[in-house]
Amino acid sequence: MASLKLKRVYEAPEASDGTRILVDRLWPRGIAKDKARIDLWLKDIAPSDALRKRFHGKPEDWQAFCEAYAAELEGEGPQAAVKELRGFLKKGPVTLLYAARDESHNNAMALKRWLEEHR
Repeated sequence: MASLKLKRVYEAPEASDGTRILVDRLWPRGIAKDKARIDLWLKDIAPSDALRKRFHGKPEDWQAFCEAYAAELEGEGPQAAVKELRGFLKKGPVTLLYAARDESHNNAMALKRWLEEHR
């Protein structure tokens, strides 16, 4: 698997980012679509609205969130999005973009961890 990085969508793009993929279900506030430098918005790989709302802003529930999100990723719903993401990883570096302020507890971090565990 190629290089997989994480970055807040508000950070400046770099040449080393490779394919920049937004993995949030909602478009980030204050980012113009025509200036975002996002190669793909893969919202179907994001946690469900119910899961996102249940754990939003609760870092103490991080492990439970990761487990629930992993169960969603392994279900039938996001399989096409997972396959598409894995296709990009075979081609070169990928940066998963997210809007959350918490850089340690967000869906992109959980997704990266899941991908690394399920190569």
